[in-house]
Amino acid sequence: MFTITQQQQQYKTYILTDNTANSQLEVVPERGGIITRWRMQGEEILYLDVERFANPELSVRGGVPILFPICGNLLDNSYTYNGQQYTLKQHGFGRDLPWEVTEQNTEGKVSLSVVLKSNESTRAVYPFDFQVTFTYTLQGNTLVIHQVYQNLSSTPMPFSAGFHPYFQCGNKSQLEFEIPSGQYLDQRTKEMHPFSGNFDFNRDEIDFAFGYLQSLSATVTDNSRKLKLTLNYDHIYAMLVFWTLKGKDFYCLEPWMAGRNSLNTGENLIMLEPGASKSTSVRLRVNYF
Repeated sequence: MFTITQQQQQYKTYILTDNTANSQLEVVPERGGIITRWRMQGEEILYLDVERFANPELSVRGGVPILFPICGNLLDNSYTYNGQQYTLKQHGFGRDLPWEVTEQNTEGKVSLSVVLKSNESTRAVYPFDFQVTFTYTLQGNTLVIHQVYQNLSSTPMPFSAGFHPYFQCGNKSQLEFEIPSGQYLDQRTKEMHPFSGNFDFNRDEIDFAFGYLQSLSATVTDNSRKLKLTLNYDHIYAMLVFWTLKGKDFYCLEPWMAGRNSLNTGENLIMLEPGASKSTSVRLRVNYF
């Protein structure tokens, strides 16, 4: 049995439930269309900094923030298009703006669709007309995020998109990683390094970008919580970013379509023709052992 209920907390929250699997998803459309919670059999899969979430002046640290129309930051937070300079802050504006609920479904699965449309404020920093539709689907132990990016402009629209999921974890030394790349870029030092499969969690911050992905799947096994997380993504995602902070009970494994500053460099940037649309999906699965 599948249900969708609404709660008026600080923000209107949509609660998607698969009662048979004892799985539940919470989505807050007006706070960047974000997934804030995912529970499986009573266990929190995602981390959420509740204090930051309550402050609309701060970016959310937790849940599954949306990255659009860029991933990461631009050099000096700026780019030039048609001879005009624009300012766009890190990860773009998708995670900060209210999204609109357009569809709800409880037949055979439970899903919620949210839409972000261009407006005067987005055009001031990103001079394109667009519509982005995300459909969050929960079924059993699996969460699917289906995305449709539409260019409603009369000119080609450059963009990259991605997700910044925060996964709750126990003892980080008990984490095992299968990331399908043999090297990473340290985004702090800009140096490339070979990847042995392990991270040094004594570092204050880890911010590594894995490119040249050799498969469309990555896994993290949390031996202290007895769960395995599997992340599947489409070819359009050119990299995975791993980020964490010392002393915090989370890690982030982030599928990105393109890397930092791609709006300036063009590397892996998606160019959507006028009137065209691009569809893609990300899938997360949790298995207990």
